Amino acid sequence: MAAPWEDVLRNEPAIQEAASVAVDAALLEGVLMRTEGEPNASDVVNYAPFTLLPSAVPTVLFEQAYAVQQDFNLLVDAISQNKEFLEDTLASTIKVDDFTAQLFRIHVQVLEEGLAQSVFLGINRSDYMFDCGVDGTPALKQIEINTIAASFGGLTSRTAAVHGQVLKMLGKSKEASRLLPNNPSKGLALGIAKAWELYGSQSAVVMFLVEEVQRNIFDQRCVENELWNRNIRVIRKRFRDVFEKGSLDDAKRLYMDGQEVAVVYYREGYVPKNYDQQNWEARLLLERSRAVKCPDIATQLAGTKKVQQELSRPGTLERLLPGRTEAVTRIRATFAGLYSLDVGEEGDKIAAMAIADPDQFVLKPQREGGGNNLYGEELRQVLEKIRDSPERTSYILMDKIKPQPAINYLLRAHSPLQVSECISELGIFGVYVRQGKEMVMNKAAGHLLRTKAIEHADGGVAAGVAVLDTPYLV
Repeated sequence: MAAPWEDVLRNEPAIQEAASVAVDAALLEGVLMRTEGEPNASDVVNYAPFTLLPSAVPTVLFEQAYAVQQDFNLLVDAISQNKEFLEDTLASTIKVDDFTAQLFRIHVQVLEEGLAQSVFLGINRSDYMFDCGVDGTPALKQIEINTIAASFGGLTSRTAAVHGQVLKMLGKSKEASRLLPNNPSKGLALGIAKAWELYGSQSAVVMFLVEEVQRNIFDQRCVENELWNRNIRVIRKRFRDVFEKGSLDDAKRLYMDGQEVAVVYYREGYVPKNYDQQNWEARLLLERSRAVKCPDIATQLAGTKKVQQELSRPGTLERLLPGRTEAVTRIRATFAGLYSLDVGEEGDKIAAMAIADPDQFVLKPQREGGGNNLYGEELRQVLEKIRDSPERTSYILMDKIKPQPAINYLLRAHSPLQVSECISELGIFGVYVRQGKEMVMNKAAGHLLRTKAIEHADGGVAAGVAVLDTPYLV
């Protein structure tokens, strides 16, 4: 699965020059992040970390990932509408995981009051690795699906141009011409714009709900600018702004500073540290409103690891997607082995299996955002500690995917240029819009390739481990 620039990797002067060109190209293209020192100001910015060269991706697996995305959109949407499935699946988790329990309480409260929202917008990203199993043939295996605040659709829209420039400079113009166009920020904005249009108020705004610390603002601005280009007004607010200034009228229309809000696009709210009591109250206010939430709380719950594990049980996909045999087959083909640690004989066996051979598995808590999974000796120690406690039900166990490493250079500001053995993770962005029971948009909106050195088990670009990349299809 090698890319056709093995010769270049050994040519140190050429690599040094290419790295210099790459950094300037990234700055020119806008592949930017704010700095750790000044995360809330754009006076000083730097390039987001990225690979020097594109990484080889098998064409057949790339096409498979795109082909299954509309199926995953339908699946997430079906789960979000199935109160009984969410209740049964998360029953053990909400007893031991306060964060999931609080989300679920809001979900139930909103349903009991009656949903004010009639238009539903889903933006997700399904992440995969290429597992080289026993015979070495790579297979597409899903790591997870992110149903809230799926990031880097903006910056990855600008990364292929950087890699194209580097390849041309290295005398690889033919290969540069084969890099695929990719613009998720446009696709995500199309979904938001459709939801805004169906909401039905020309004067209403789109509200980006953003974090207190906003290093990754340029990624969001890419999507924001696509909306401004369509004359859709965008405001950026935090949970605390919603708590202080948000209100609902009698028809449950949401207002911020006197402006009606049509769509709430979450780039925040996916981990416990995002919430204090005021923020939970703000979240409840948003959920009770008529505004289109991306995601609504049911869709956020659909993205939990426990749901992912439950989907792998025989018969579950068929129940959620009745009559869609081909979609079920496509989805199931991407699943790695997933195991429940619920209290009982089955969970006891699974825990013992993982403790005996921890290098074969990943232990995953109910968290988004990277950097949370446990591997190897750490996995064994944690499982031994909680094996006889209900706390183990807040985790799921997954087979460890074993991709084939490749050589590349990872470019990070203020870090020396060094060659690394790397593995990559492919994400496909999905966008769908539903009005009542009618699906009015369902599409794959682009891709994201992230690459990290093999010594880093877990974590994404925002977590400081993976870097942006471009697929080169082989």
